[in-house]
Amino acid sequence: MDENIILTAVGTVFAIVGSNIALISWLRSDMKAFETEIRGWKEELQKESKDFHGRLCAIEERNKK
Repeated sequence: MDENIILTAVGTVFAIVGSNIALISWLRSDMKAFETEIRGWKEELQKESKDFHGRLCAIEERNKK
Protein backbone atom coordinates (compact mmCIF):
# COMPACT_ATOMS: atom_id res chain seq x y z
CA MET A 1 0.00 0.00 0.00
CA ASP A 2 1.08 3.49 -0.65
CA GLU A 3 2.04 5.43 2.49
CA ASN A 4 0.02 8.44 1.30
CA ILE A 5 -3.18 6.41 1.52
CA ILE A 6 -2.35 5.25 5.04
CA LEU A 7 -1.50 8.78 6.19
CA THR A 8 -4.70 10.11 4.62
CA ALA A 9 -6.78 7.44 6.36
CA VAL A 10 -5.13 8.12 9.72
CA GLY A 11 -5.57 11.87 9.28
CA THR A 12 -9.22 11.41 8.35
CA VAL A 13 -9.86 9.26 11.41
CA PHE A 14 -8.22 11.85 13.68
CA ALA A 15 -10.22 14.65 12.07
CA ILE A 16 -13.53 12.82 12.48
CA VAL A 17 -12.79 11.81 16.08
CA GLY A 18 -11.64 15.33 16.93
CA SER A 19 -14.70 16.96 15.43
CA ASN A 20 -17.00 14.51 17.24
CA ILE A 21 -15.32 15.25 20.57
CA ALA A 22 -15.65 19.00 19.97
CA LEU A 23 -19.30 18.65 18.97
CA ILE A 24 -20.19 16.52 21.99
CA SER A 25 -18.45 18.85 24.44
CA TRP A 26 -20.20 21.88 22.90
CA LEU A 27 -23.55 20.10 23.11
CA ARG A 28 -23.00 19.19 26.78
CA SER A 29 -22.14 22.77 27.73
CA ASP A 30 -25.15 24.06 25.82
CA MET A 31 -27.44 21.56 27.58
CA LYS A 32 -26.09 22.60 31.00
CA ALA A 33 -26.86 26.24 30.19
CA PHE A 34 -30.35 25.24 29.06
CA GLU A 35 -30.94 23.25 32.28
CA THR A 36 -29.94 26.29 34.34
CA GLU A 37 -32.38 28.41 32.37
CA ILE A 38 -35.16 25.85 32.85
CA ARG A 39 -34.57 25.82 36.64
CA GLY A 40 -35.04 29.59 36.72
CA TRP A 41 -38.30 29.32 34.78
CA LYS A 42 -39.49 26.55 37.06
CA GLU A 43 -38.85 28.66 40.18
CA GLU A 44 -40.70 31.61 38.62
CA LEU A 45 -43.67 29.39 37.75
CA GLN A 46 -43.83 28.04 41.31
CA LYS A 47 -43.83 31.61 42.66
CA GLU A 48 -46.60 32.61 40.25
CA SER A 49 -48.61 29.55 41.23
CA LYS A 50 -48.34 30.38 44.94
CA ASP A 51 -49.28 34.02 44.30
CA PHE A 52 -52.26 32.96 42.19
CA HIS A 53 -53.41 30.50 44.85
CA GLY A 54 -53.20 33.21 47.51
CA ARG A 55 -55.24 35.64 45.40
CA LEU A 56 -57.80 32.96 44.63
CA CYS A 57 -58.23 32.18 48.33
CA ALA A 58 -58.68 35.90 49.07
CA ILE A 59 -61.38 36.19 46.40
CA GLU A 60 -63.19 33.15 47.79
CA GLU A 61 -63.09 34.63 51.30
CA ARG A 62 -64.60 37.92 50.05
CA ASN A 63 -67.36 36.06 48.19
CA LYS A 64 -68.27 33.95 51.24
CA LYS A 65 -69.13 37.04 53.29
